[in-house]
Amino acid sequence: MDKIIYQVVRSNRRTTAIQILPEGRVLVRCPRFLPQSSVEQLVKSKETWIRKKLQQLPCQPQRLSAQQLQELAGQAAQTISRQVAFYAAKMGVTYGRITIRRQKTRWGSCSTKGSLNFNCLLMLAPPQVVDYVVVHELSHRLHMDHSPAFWDTVQTYMPDYTLWRRWLKEHGPELMAQLP
Repeated sequence: MDKIIYQVVRSNRRTTAIQILPEGRVLVRCPRFLPQSSVEQLVKSKETWIRKKLQQLPCQPQRLSAQQLQELAGQAAQTISRQVAFYAAKMGVTYGRITIRRQKTRWGSCSTKGSLNFNCLLMLAPPQVVDYVVVHELSHRLHMDHSPAFWDTVQTYMPDYTLWRRWLKEHGPELMAQLP
């Protein structure tokens, strides 16, 4: 069996994570000062999982055209703006500008000033996934972290969020792979 080839990305994070990119690259994200031996041990312990995920990758993802992306962005601007207004009123939070982007690694983000960014590819996901991402980002208006209080807020406004969060983790890479 071939050795798994991987790239290490070190940053100021506290945890380690293995990410399988749509093109088949394996990334190990880890704290800046984690010893290389610990990284190697992690990859070895997750070898079966990594190989399974690599085998599940589609051979050649179908790329979206510039026109398709533009149409998705237009659809996202309408749909997401409507959902943000609905949930913001329900949650009693305010927000700033809403921007639709073509991000390769994020589904949404919320700035400290309340500006919201969303990925146009959300339009390819079930509507409940869009709602989950909207509720997630609006919950950051109350908690700018991923603390237990943050997740309690998400659950208050979307009790089945774990189902849609898991859907996004499982199917998100397929959607991201469609970006040119």
